[in-house]
Amino acid sequence: MVEARTELFTVGVFQDVAWAAKGIDALKQAGFPADTMTILSKETPEAAGLIEKSLAAKGERIDAASVGAIVARGPLVAALQGSSRDLSKLGLAGTFRRAGFQAHDGRIFETLVGRGGVLVALVGEPRAADALAILHSYGGGNAAIGAWSGRI
Repeated sequence: MVEARTELFTVGVFQDVAWAAKGIDALKQAGFPADTMTILSKETPEAAGLIEKSLAAKGERIDAASVGAIVARGPLVAALQGSSRDLSKLGLAGTFRRAGFQAHDGRIFETLVGRGGVLVALVGEPRAADALAILHSYGGGNAAIGAWSGRI
């Protein structure tokens, strides 16, 4: 059975670290706090630097099924990992339902991250539409809002 979280996540995938940095800066300028953000990418020095600069902490290295080594930090990581630390077994495609997304969304996010994309997510329902608009405006492809609490 898939564990469901009650938080609402808004997710977009940027083509690379440079685009993600612009999007994250725009989110911060719009008043989104760093502790609501998640950054997840294939493990590279640039991605690790982006996480450290943007979130003021080092990312966690995780071996994710289908993608390989990723570096990530933020509230979405706990939702995807679950109590069994399932990213290593199920990958992004197999765990994204925990964040309120459909299975096909998880496969899309996994494919884009696997190709070098940088996934940026925000948690919080009150400004989800604002976050979605900013993600789209700054190149966050396949940006989407997960299911509202209780909808899974």
